[in-house]
Amino acid sequence: MPDNRTANNPNQPRQVPLLDLPRQQAELSAEIDEALKRVTSGASYILGPEVKMLEQQLGAYLGGVHCTGVASGTDALVIALRALAIVRTGKEYFCPDDEIIVPSFTFTATGEAVIHAGATPVFVDIDPVTYNIKPEEAAAAMTSRTVGLVPVHLFGNPCPMDAIMDLARRHDLFVLEDAAQSFGASFGAAKLGAVGTAGAFSFFPSKNLGGFGDGGAVATREEDLAAVIRMLRTHGGKDKYNVEHIGYNSRLDTLQAAVLLVKLKHVDRLNRRRRAIASYYDQHLRGLDWLALPSAVAGGEHVYNQYTVRVLNGKRDRVREMLREKGIATAVYYPLPLHRMKVFAGRCKTAGSLEQTEKACAEVLSLPIEPLLTEEELEYVVQCLRAL
Repeated sequence: MPDNRTANNPNQPRQVPLLDLPRQQAELSAEIDEALKRVTSGASYILGPEVKMLEQQLGAYLGGVHCTGVASGTDALVIALRALAIVRTGKEYFCPDDEIIVPSFTFTATGEAVIHAGATPVFVDIDPVTYNIKPEEAAAAMTSRTVGLVPVHLFGNPCPMDAIMDLARRHDLFVLEDAAQSFGASFGAAKLGAVGTAGAFSFFPSKNLGGFGDGGAVATREEDLAAVIRMLRTHGGKDKYNVEHIGYNSRLDTLQAAVLLVKLKHVDRLNRRRRAIASYYDQHLRGLDWLALPSAVAGGEHVYNQYTVRVLNGKRDRVREMLREKGIATAVYYPLPLHRMKVFAGRCKTAGSLEQTEKACAEVLSLPIEPLLTEEELEYVVQCLRAL
């Protein structure tokens, strides 16, 4: 573990990172170096054996689903939606009259993917406690043109999938889970990403299961959907010289698959560590009347890709600056809701007031959640917060 203390006070860390990828790399470097060496020795760099092996292991981990590796989490969303359009409508794309319900409090890619697939995103409000889509808001936003739902398991916290799936069944909607931040989390007995019609994962380096660059995967239990997803990632056909659909060059790199195979063996252990860090924060930050702590959804298992609090009374930015001065890294996910972004102007619809989304954007602050944080670093973060 790196020495991260000041000279004047040996118990005070110099810096507390939000995430420390070099620290994680050092722990797994021998395993990863050996895995990369096997790839370079075999020189099968495109859809090599490690990609197929990873897809099989991911499918087994998620409970026996079809998994297809793609080039990024954004591609996973786009390709999943395109495949859903093809399978459910017989057309290459949805049309602008087709509406897909999405929370406005999420990363750009979630809404952007809907537009790439030809449909119109309908942005709805969130639960102020979990930051996730509220089934009641989704139900209120539905029209005769609604074709699907994209619940986002934000920060690693599961959406209430029982209510969401019930809503989808009653109205014949697809459910695409955006599980980019929630690998390893579950709702009930099921792993996230394997509950809905399909699930999209990101292997961006900062994710709970992260590679050495971009990468992603799409999971589904439906064989016909999986077959179209596999075609779309390789230009749209089983035969690349006679393709059937408008596709993409979106293959998961073999080198990334090799790294992910190593990290997959450790993801549950590191997720347990993330939950332990969150529990420490919960225990030691409870009672601060200017701070609202995160809460896991009932029936779900949170994996804390981020530990996101709410700083009340308009003090978020000041608190963030004071923590920065003390060497504590934080982040704001997200400062602007999707429905206010320039890219969605004239391309989206909104439902309801979106009041909770607006409020969250002004108050959220993510604290250090590096799974290899030391006890001294955690204690220092808590001390600094309690002293504010």
